Order: sequence, then structure tokens, then C-alpha cells
Amino acid sequence: MKTLGIIPARYASTRFPGKPLAVINGKSMIERVYEQALKAELLYDVIVATDDDRIFDHVKTFGGKVTMTASNHLSGTDRCAEVLNKSSEHYELVINIQGDEPYIHPGQIDLLINCFKHADAQIATLVRQITDAADLDNVNLPKVVRQLSGYALYFSRSPIPYCNEKERAAWVNKGAFFKHIGIYGFRSSILPLLAKLPPANLEMAESLEQLRWLENGFRIITAVSDHENLAVDTPGDIVLLEQRFGLNT
Repeated sequence: MKTLGIIPARYASTRFPGKPLAVINGKSMIERVYEQALKAELLYDVIVATDDDRIFDHVKTFGGKVTMTASNHLSGTDRCAEVLNKSSEHYELVINIQGDEPYIHPGQIDLLINCFKHADAQIATLVRQITDAADLDNVNLPKVVRQLSGYALYFSRSPIPYCNEKERAAWVNKGAFFKHIGIYGFRSSILPLLAKLPPANLEMAESLEQLRWLENGFRIITAVSDHENLAVDTPGDIVLLEQRFGLNT
């Protein structure tokens, strides 16, 4: 399956303006994400999608591929759809790779692509089992409940499913709780349809884009990853990453 990896990268950010250009252990965050994506065995190509000249020019300096996209996109999904529409290549799959995870594990990208071995898979994403009870009440970590087949039933910022045990630690020990990892894969035939969907009620209530897709009848298959994802939301997160990963990584 010919697969394109796209890394949406905006300069504007409420909490961290210019985040893609922030330096982490001697390299910009966007360069680190790009390098990690190139290590995925199943990606045919990788492109950065941006709406900012500074990011565009920077990607060019390290030899990366980059496409300028509209500045009015409300989501990375919309930005990916524009890149796909502009491409002269035909791709079966598109992977939306988060631009704020400089040390994303390449194997996660391959794991996501393998989800499309299911002939009826339209959209794919990754999840990880929750082992820390504190994560259950963290609204910045969306949770997901799944069918036995792996398809997502629902995503929420609330702890789902509800458990009768009083202690949160007992909830986690049941092994039924998963947090969502925000990397998505799409069949190229599905992505343009998603970009045309208006915001939906569940999405606006939870502020989770994937609920727009579920509410409109699209199916999202999930795969369980063993890797912990470390995203950069604030400048302080960079300090933590630099302490964890040395200059040689």
C-alpha cells in the first residue's frame, strides 16, 4: 500500500508560538519528527504541511519536503487533505503524523499502516493501555473504549468505561482502560470526505475531532502500542525531553 506521511506544522500556537522551530538537543522539533518518520519502513514518502514561510524555509534547509497550505484550516486533517489533493502521486493511504512528538517511534507509524490490512478499515489510530490511575482524570489525555474487533466505540476526556470500584487504582488494574495516541491513518478515498464534514455535536461537546467521524458513521480501527508518546505542549516540556534523550539521539 503506497503510503504518504504528512506532518502538519503551524507556527501559531496559544501556549507555544513557533513550536515546530523550537530546538531540542541541537535540532528543531520539526526536523526531529521528520527524521523519525523517515525511519518508518512502510512509508513511501514524508511531507511537512505548513502555512508559514519560516517553517517552509527551515524544512528546505535540512533537505525535507514541504508543501505550503492554506492558513484557514481548522485541523491537521484538513491540511492533510489539501496536500493529498495537490499531489501528483497516487497514494492508497495517508498518515497524519503529529508535529509535536520529536521522538515518535517509527514502529508506531508502521503499526498504524498495518491496520489497513483489514479491507474494511477506513480510518486508523493508536491507543495505549492506561497503567497510571492519575491518567484517568487527566482531561488532556482522551480515553477510548473499543469493540473486541479493535474498532473504536467512543472517545472521551472523561474516564470511560465507568467502573463500580471506588478506588481509581482498582479501575486501572482491570486493564480495560486505554488512552488515545493522536496519530491517524486514512484511506486516500476517505480523507477528502472527512475534510468536508461540518463540526458535529459530540465533537463540540468533547473538543475531539474524531467524534465528528464517528457521529457521521465512519469507522475507526485501533491498534495497541507499547510505546509511550511524549508530546511538547509548552517550553518546559523541551527541558524534560532533553534530559531524557541525549544529544546522540
